[in-house]
Amino acid sequence: MTDSQRPEETLLLEFPEPGIALLRLNRPQATNALSLELQQQLNRRFTELAADDSVRCIVLTGGEKVFAAGGDITGLIDADPIEIYKRHTERVWAPIQHCPKPIVAAICGYAFGGGCELAMHADILIAGESASFCQPEIRIGIMPGIGGTQRLVRAVGKTKAMSMALTGRPISAHEAWVAGLVSEVSPDDEVMENALKTARSIARMPPLAVEQIKECILQGMDASLESALALERKANAMLFASRDQQEGMQAFLEKRHPDFTGE
Repeated sequence: MTDSQRPEETLLLEFPEPGIALLRLNRPQATNALSLELQQQLNRRFTELAADDSVRCIVLTGGEKVFAAGGDITGLIDADPIEIYKRHTERVWAPIQHCPKPIVAAICGYAFGGGCELAMHADILIAGESASFCQPEIRIGIMPGIGGTQRLVRAVGKTKAMSMALTGRPISAHEAWVAGLVSEVSPDDEVMENALKTARSIARMPPLAVEQIKECILQGMDASLESALALERKANAMLFASRDQQEGMQAFLEKRHPDFTGE
């Protein structure tokens, strides 16, 4: 971060449409490297947005040129093990990991290292054709430390995760799509448009159902099938107590668009 850039300027927040929050990483001079200040801003903003009932979907982007080119090496080169441990990045990133609102990542350019790990926190990843993904930590003598081994293997499987983490080789947006790391690939100049289109569709859905679907998918991934199915059944039954369930079914019968309120 340059001396002229205040911490709050490293992450920009907009509300482009009702129900949608847009977070934009803003360290262009450092290819959006995830400095400690930027990570703290992400922590604060996700905490706020999670508690804001007017926000139904969050779009996260780094802009048209780069998503995030990893951690800020200048803040790591002289760090000792105790300092790294005491940073407790798991606590800093917890509001992103546990955000109940769907997160759509709009990715152009590099998503390397911490940038790839940040992208994997999203629920839907829309990548531009020129985007690339990489876990290059091994090339500087370390390894991914913010979920890059664990989320990656869950997203793309053991062999692809091993290849990426052990070689540090980038993969293209198309390779990432084939491997299951990203949801879709768009022309570069359509990434944000498609991300907002997806967020708009989600924002129109019943918020309680959206939250329960996200929770069941994430919690069920690491559970046995029987436990995950039980979680799903109970969540589904609970939604029948909501006003949105009544509104959705009545609107279907009346052939009109439902008006979901999150109640």
